[in-house]
Formats: sequence, structure tokens, C-alpha cells
Amino acid sequence: MANWRYLCAMSLLLLPLSLQQSPSQASDTLTANQQLSGNQKLISQDGNFALGFFQPAVEGLNGKWYIGIWYNKIPVQTVVWVANREKPISDPASSNLIISDDGNLVLLENHSKSQTWSTNIKNNTRVTSTVAMLLDTGNLVVTYDSNTSIALWQSFDDLTNTWLPGNKLSRNKTTGVAKRMISWRDRSDPAPGMFSLELDPNGSSQYVLLWNNSVLYWASGNWTGNSFSGVPELSTTNSGYTFQFVDNDEETYFTYTAKNDALRFLRNFVDVSGLSQASVWIEASQAWNTFFTQPKFKCSVYGMCGENSICSENDASSCSCLKGFIENNPNNWELDDHTSGCRRHVPLKCGNNGSVNTEQDKFYLIGSVKLPDNAHSTDAANVHACELTCLNNCSCIAYAHNGTCLVWYNHLMNMRDNFGGSSDSIFIRLAASELPNSGTKKWWIAVIIIGGLIIVPGSFGVTILYFSHRRGRRISGMNQGDGSLISFKYRDLQFITRNFSERLGAGSFGSVFRGVLPNTTVVAVKKLEGLHQGDKQFRAEVSTIGSIHHINLIRLLGFCSEGAKRLLVYECMPNGSLDKHLFGSSSTTLSWKIRYQIAVGIAKALAYLHEECRDCIIHCDIKPQNILLDASFVPKVADFGLAKLLGRDFSRVLTSMRGTVGYLAPEWISGGAITTKADVFSYGMMLFEIISGKRNLEHTDSRMETFFPVLAARKLLQGEVMTLLGKELMNGVPERELERACKVACWCVQYDDSSRPTMGEIVKVLEGVIDVEMPPIPRYLEAIAECSESRILFP
Repeated sequence: MANWRYLCAMSLLLLPLSLQQSPSQASDTLTANQQLSGNQKLISQDGNFALGFFQPAVEGLNGKWYIGIWYNKIPVQTVVWVANREKPISDPASSNLIISDDGNLVLLENHSKSQTWSTNIKNNTRVTSTVAMLLDTGNLVVTYDSNTSIALWQSFDDLTNTWLPGNKLSRNKTTGVAKRMISWRDRSDPAPGMFSLELDPNGSSQYVLLWNNSVLYWASGNWTGNSFSGVPELSTTNSGYTFQFVDNDEETYFTYTAKNDALRFLRNFVDVSGLSQASVWIEASQAWNTFFTQPKFKCSVYGMCGENSICSENDASSCSCLKGFIENNPNNWELDDHTSGCRRHVPLKCGNNGSVNTEQDKFYLIGSVKLPDNAHSTDAANVHACELTCLNNCSCIAYAHNGTCLVWYNHLMNMRDNFGGSSDSIFIRLAASELPNSGTKKWWIAVIIIGGLIIVPGSFGVTILYFSHRRGRRISGMNQGDGSLISFKYRDLQFITRNFSERLGAGSFGSVFRGVLPNTTVVAVKKLEGLHQGDKQFRAEVSTIGSIHHINLIRLLGFCSEGAKRLLVYECMPNGSLDKHLFGSSSTTLSWKIRYQIAVGIAKALAYLHEECRDCIIHCDIKPQNILLDASFVPKVADFGLAKLLGRDFSRVLTSMRGTVGYLAPEWISGGAITTKADVFSYGMMLFEIISGKRNLEHTDSRMETFFPVLAARKLLQGEVMTLLGKELMNGVPERELERACKVACWCVQYDDSSRPTMGEIVKVLEGVIDVEMPPIPRYLEAIAECSESRILFP
């Protein structure tokens, strides 16, 4: 009896604690008598999402904590929703997420002393039966425990920066309230940033990106019934996703879902840079793959770089302060938030009372730019008069004259570097100390003269040493610049290639020779043939090519232009060209994993050239000989942009290729227009060779023995793609990847170029982001296969 009384007493003492228990480890629900604190989490039933306290991964341990939802099974921290994004807490161990007495889900800091965040549910009459549930969709719902189909509040109605499948981007027609995605302030701070995405506030059937909730800088275009006019890839017929636009009496909304489980980790978000992006988690690479970005040009984002800065499409950093200016907030810039812009390093000398001292301030010229926004036009007959107009106003900080005098006051916004080949120039007003004149350097002359008098006695021996090594030192010095292209002398290239004695290969554009710079860097020197451009045009085109950088494009280091001698200097790849490994004398048999990696890398490079460069570049000569491999067998597309360099003479250079059934698209033969789809065709023919490890066309006594593309198309339709592989690849090849590659190749080589996919779509298919339908057998290739001699169709 005594023991029984003891147990009863203890149960009464422990009752208050049991009413404040934590949810079990695998629970997806928080009830009224539970709390969440410290490292405790809610986990959705399928285990894909978790809710709990977190710190942004970029930030580190600085004492700021948030309640949020993230992907539970992905090793890269990816937060999709934040509750207290403007009010971080300092200690999750002493904070609690609970169901309050009025039925709201609330966050209490410092042992229930203060309320930091709440769902703010109004008019809830059944407060004792409220629970919070984390659903498999990533949606956190506050509902009745007796009827979970009624959502009193849900995180899907409280978007932060991420839009998940199944959620709506909507506008309520009665209240006018819009669900709006707002970017994080920077990569460590989830507080609302400057960029947002929502349905058009003016009521049209499009969605828009806004800066500061006021300036529209991108729009999707109106809904056409199947897609948005400006974003045709977001259509109801998209292979990988189902997109839907609904316009009824109550609301207008846009939503999307994934068609298969492989794409379950899919998200659309507004980045801190102001870009709207969509990405999918690729399990094989353990990384997010971005397959959709708008605007296409990052510098189109209004205010991305803030005031008094310049944006560059080609630079990885995008934003930089103008000369004479420094970052307003360097810490934010480090975290990719540039919206605070730049401030003057040295103030102007213009008087605070409006007086002007024209001797104190000067102007710095910046050429080839898109001029900033908000220019004011004034009457000035010439450049000099325009300059005086600006100097006579203390608020004027820049001017330009392109037939009209334009001036800017107080700050500069949205200046872009060399946008679309622009030739506009602008003069930036700076303090005189920022632009010292030549007179301040006169003391250098005295130093040089005195130093010369001291050094002359030993100059003879130094001179001999100089001339004996002058060429090596001069070339070495060229390679110590700022990363820009080197302009080589022809005799320099003769020296580093040992008078072009070691030829690495030859192609349609000329021969390639091995060279070694004095700093031991191995280079490939290409002697261009059949080129008759003027020197100025050649240098301009080379400069454009040299500014293009991609991990799967060969890097151009320099060039030579002396009369008819035109040469290009590239980085040299240790594993040579792809053709040597596929069907050459190389002892290395490429595994399927490496082959697939090569196929994806080439596709990414061509997609970049076609779709992401300021000017579309068509390669025109895609084949294994023009794919180089680095030490890790990462592919590098070579000779890109040479078609642009060769111009009208290019067709003559290619005539030698017409004698072989190789990589030329039918339009080359028929005389049709050459577009990016010609590269797609060539890529498809090459992809067949990557799959098989053999040339598509093998000749025996000038007769066609095997034509692999037709064989692959037939086996694909029969469901027998695994029989296409040689013995060396029979084991360890994922059938889904092989089928995917064969489908892509067959679509690429369709006769009608409109039936071929874009390179961007090819990348998505190969990476498993979208699926693709079964292609038809390319009938004209089938006809070629039935011919006894290839020359019948290709005289």
C-alpha cells in the first residue's frame, strides 16, 4: 500500500512535466501539450522535410537562430521557409515553439518571457484542439486535431524566398492580397531583401520580378493557354513538370508539380542577386542543378549592384565599385548582397554652400558601357560645354555626350560594362587627388637620372646578360599580367614552339603545335589558315572570344596578328583529344561514367555558347578531334568562335569535310540557313560515337559496313539498348543513362532542325532534370545506311 501511495504522489508531481513534453524524434506533429526547443525537430512523414532551429550555413556561429523548414535528406543545407526571418533569437535551448492558449503557433524566447513570432490566427473558437503538422510537401499547417483537412494557417500562404511544388503563386481578387516571394537580404541573413516575385499587380496574366516592391525589371509575358509568352519552357506540356495557370472568380494563381519521384527535390526561388531560379537536386552529383534562370542576363536585375557601381556579365563577381568609390558595406558584399552600393573614397571639393571650384574636381573616362538610368538631358553644343555644365552644378556627378549632353545627379544606378557591344562612354566626376596629373610624377625623372649615373659603370655586363635572355624574359613578363589576353610577337611563338617543330594535330582551321613558356607552362599554338580579316576586326573578335570563360571551354591565353600571320595560344590539355581515346591508339579505355561526364560537359559548353553568351556563338565544327581532355578527363571544347573569326571564308574551309558522312548537318549540304541546330546535329553524331567507342561509319573496301546511329535508333525502339555496348562496357552501365543518351542522340540528328532540341534542353535531359519522348528513327540516315557507298549521297 505504501508503494502504491508513493507512485501516486510521484505521478502527481510529474504531471506538469508530462504536459510540456517534447515531440517524439520521428513526429511530424506538435500538439498543445508539447514544445520544440534546442535541437529538437519535426520531420515530415516521408522524412524529406524537417522543421526546427537553424543557423544559415554561410554565417557560422554568430548567435542568430531561426525557426525554419529545410530538406532533411540533403547534405547541403537548403532552407525553404523561415518563420522569424526579421527577428532572430540568440539561444534555441532557452526558446520554445509551442501551441499557445489561443490556438496559435508561437515562438517564445528566453524561457517563455517574450513572444518573437506567431501565426496570428484570428477568431479561433476551438483553441484547445489545435495542432501543427509538417506535411510531406514541405508545408507547415496549423489545424484541428479532430479534422486535419481544415487549415487555420499554413506556411504555403506565408512565402519567404522559395516556391515549392504544389504551392500557389497567387493573387486574391477580393482582397487584392498577393503571395509574394521575397529574396533573403544576403546569404547569411534571411530577412527580406530588395527583390520579389509575384503575379502582376496590374492584373495581367503574367508574373513579374520587382526591385524594392516598385521597379519592374522582368516579366514572364502573358499566359497563352499553354505557357507564358516570354517563358515558353514553363508550359503545361513540359516533359518533366506539370505547370498550371488558373484564373477564376476568386483568385488567379500559377502552380507546378513534378511528374516523377526522381524530381521530388525541386524548388523555385528568388536569389539574393535578384534572379528567379529553379533547381533540382541531382543525387549522382550530390549538388543542386539550376535549370531555369530569369532574367537571362544577370545585369538586367535592377539595382543588383547598388549605387555608383558597374555590372559585368562576364565576371564571376558581377559587381564592382567605380574608380574613386568603395563598398558601402564590405561585409554584405562578401555575402553577395551588393544592393548597398558604393560611396566616394574622397569627397568632391565642390562647396557645401553651392559654390563651385572647377580646379578641384576632374573627370575619369569609362568607355563601352550601357549608360546609367535617370539621365537628364541639357543644352550643350559639344563635349567641353557638357563638361562645364556638370562642373557648374555640385550635385552633378557624371556626364556623357553622344550628340546630346546627358548629366547625372547624386548617384549612378544600373551601369553595365560593354553591354551588347555598346560604344557609349561616360565621364565620372572625382576629386583631383583621385586622378593625379603628370606633374606629380616629375620626381621620378630625377630618381631615374641619379640612379643611371650610379649604375652606368656596371651596365655593360648587364646589357650583355639582357640581350642573351631578352626573349625569354619578355615572354615571361607577358604572363605576369592581370589575366587579360597576351599579344605575342610571331618570333616569340617561334621561340616557345622551337620553330613549330612539334605538331599536336591538324583540323579544318589549321595546325596545332606544342609550346612551352619560360615559366614552364605548356601551351598549344594554333596557326590559322584561310583568314583574310583586317587586323582591327581580328583583334576585336579575339578579344570577345578571350572574355568567354566556362569550365568546359578551352581557355584562350593570347594571340598573334602580324600581317597574314594569325595565331592563337591556348592552354594545353594533358589527355589530348577525345578521338584518340575513343578510336585511336590510346591504351586508356574510357569508362561509362567518364564518357557520360564528357557528354554532359560538352553539352553544357555548347549551351553556354548558344544561350548564355552576350552574342550567340555557333561552333560549326563539333567532332571528337575538337574535344580536349584535362588531367581528370573533364572535357574542354576547342576552336569555339573560330567560325565567327573566319566569317565568309568559313564555308570554303569546310568544303573538304563534305566527302565523308561525318558530323555535318543536312543544312550544310542543302545550302540551308546555319543556326545553333547545326551544332546540335554534330553533337548528336558525336554522342553516338561516345556511346559506342567507335566511329559511326566504318569502311571496308570503300563500302559501308556499319552505321551506328540507325542501329542505335532501332535498338532503342526495341528496348534493347544494352546490346549496343562493347564487352569493355557491359558491366556497371546504368540502363536508364544509356537509354537517355541514345534518345538525346536520336533527337539531335533529325533532318528537320526544328525537331532537334536546344543544347540547354539536352543538358537537362542528360542530367535527369526532364524526360524526353521516344524519338523516331532518322529516316534520311536510314536511307544512307541502305546505300552501298557513302559517296552516293555525298558527292
